[in-house]
Amino acid sequence: MLKRTLTALAALALGAGTAFAHVSLQVKETPVGASYRAVFQVPHGCEGKPTNVVRVQIPEGVIAVKPQPKAGWTLEKVKGAYAKSYDYYGTPTSEGVKQIIWSGGSLGDDEYDEFVLRVYLTKDLEAGGTLYFPVVQECPDGLAERWIELPAEGQSADDLEMPAPGVKLLEAAGGH
Repeated sequence: MLKRTLTALAALALGAGTAFAHVSLQVKETPVGASYRAVFQVPHGCEGKPTNVVRVQIPEGVIAVKPQPKAGWTLEKVKGAYAKSYDYYGTPTSEGVKQIIWSGGSLGDDEYDEFVLRVYLTKDLEAGGTLYFPVVQECPDGLAERWIELPAEGQSADDLEMPAPGVKLLEAAGGH
């Protein structure tokens, strides 16, 4: 009995450590048709080197992107056209931020930090699915951690080596 319990605890600890090694979103689910505070948790650098750049790709259907500045980092908002026009509280919106880049900082391999965006998830997004935000960490000497893998139909993100951070989409809140 004790041996079985210790084996289960060891497996749980290994699983938790593996999950923590990935860039992830703090809040794992949110409704469509609402604002979402995306907190990207970056748990380490690249192979012993510090992270100097964090790039977040904004998926289609995510608009009104406002990144939170970070002391010691330069913030860049790459803008472009959306695939279609979206309704943002009665205002048609056909272009906006497509990528956020924090650069020039230094997040040591043995350090942890968070990078934050406020976004609006349009009602065009499908509730019940998962929305992925590909992230690339760049480090000195051309090293990078590319958290950009998306699961295929019927596949779990847990099966991927470098999964993009994802948030499960819920039905829109009533009356909002």
